[in-house]
Amino acid sequence: QLQLVESGGGLVQPGGSLRLSCAASGFTSDYYAIGWFRQAPGREREGVSCVSGRGSEDRIKYADSVKGRFTVSRDTAKNTVYLQMDNLKPEDTAVYYCAVDWGRICELLPSEYDTWGQGTQVTVSS
Repeated sequence: QLQLVESGGGLVQPGGSLRLSCAASGFTSDYYAIGWFRQAPGREREGVSCVSGRGSEDRIKYADSVKGRFTVSRDTAKNTVYLQMDNLKPEDTAVYYCAVDWGRICELLPSEYDTWGQGTQVTVSS
């Protein structure tokens, strides 16, 4: 069964850090593009970061709002993709999702992605 499971969300103060995990099962995730997205209440889902699949020069993209603060990485042995989030701001508060695009080249467009995890809540507040 194809599945993505996010974990690592929580409550953190502004300036703090969290590391989100996206564990894949039922397929080898490093062949495909994996994206991170977020959705805040009353707002559309937006792309945060993505990493392209094997053989695509490991292309990585970040939304302008998170460049320099967020870092995406893969652990092939664990079939897991991580999103390290540093210097968090209140505006980063949202439900964060990971998703897989059955192509290799990643884009920050939710419509390009086919299978989604259930999401994990990130709240940045003092």
